[in-house]
Amino acid sequence: MKAPPFAYIRAHDLTEVFDLLEHHGDSAKILAGGQSLMPALNMRLSSPEVLIDISRLQEQAGIHVKDGHVHIGALTTHAAIGESSDIRKHLPLLADAMEHIAHPAIRNSGTFGGSLAMADPAAEWPACCVALDAQIVLASKAGTRRVAAREFFQGLYATAMKPNEILTEVVIPIPGAGTRHAFLELARRRGDYAIVGVAALATFSGGAISDLRLTFLGTGEKPTLATSTSQVFVNKGFSDASLKEAQDLLGTELEPSADLYSSAATKLHLARVLTGRIMKQLAA
Repeated sequence: MKAPPFAYIRAHDLTEVFDLLEHHGDSAKILAGGQSLMPALNMRLSSPEVLIDISRLQEQAGIHVKDGHVHIGALTTHAAIGESSDIRKHLPLLADAMEHIAHPAIRNSGTFGGSLAMADPAAEWPACCVALDAQIVLASKAGTRRVAAREFFQGLYATAMKPNEILTEVVIPIPGAGTRHAFLELARRRGDYAIVGVAALATFSGGAISDLRLTFLGTGEKPTLATSTSQVFVNKGFSDASLKEAQDLLGTELEPSADLYSSAATKLHLARVLTGRIMKQLAA
């Protein structure tokens, strides 16, 4: 299939981007890496009148650590995140999740911010950002604001970003001592869209879990932080009984939808399977 006709503008700086967004409003789309947007255009799932290309604004790319937080520029590629020593040291959950994203060619072009702005419920980065309690930085002519990742993702391909805003940066607090992480995903083939996945962050104190965040992808219209399910293991530890209780609770927190390959019941079953696997990995 071919994309519908559109105008193309390559922006030279953020000021120009803001002017263009103000002028074109909802009829404009931001083009970063294009690995999600271009297929959507070709399948006629999106039909903007104008594409605003920000891929040359390299000041919006990069990773740096400051005041106990990791700052990731929106135009940082998936591959750059996986190769970053700062990411592997401070946010290894992201490094592990990156290995599940598509294929090398896409990782080299696709961007962190583009994935978050697209808000695909089967994508890895949104779930990781929710688990890591990230802050999404949005910029417009009026200035910048921060939105917690838990509030940023609002539905199927829907976010808290306004038409006159762009995502410029993500700020993630560095987890404290005693924190363990794990990321698991099930797909038909390596690199395919996930059927179900889970990003986990656990804090241990005195040998017991004092805080746990299990965030699921592919099980609803947005990444789902399974709060009640996570709470089962806090201060109780991992056992067959606690796992059974948690797996039962998942049915009340996840709302998977059927797709071409998996029924809703299958996705819920797989989410329960992954819960057992990831808790064993965290407790090991």
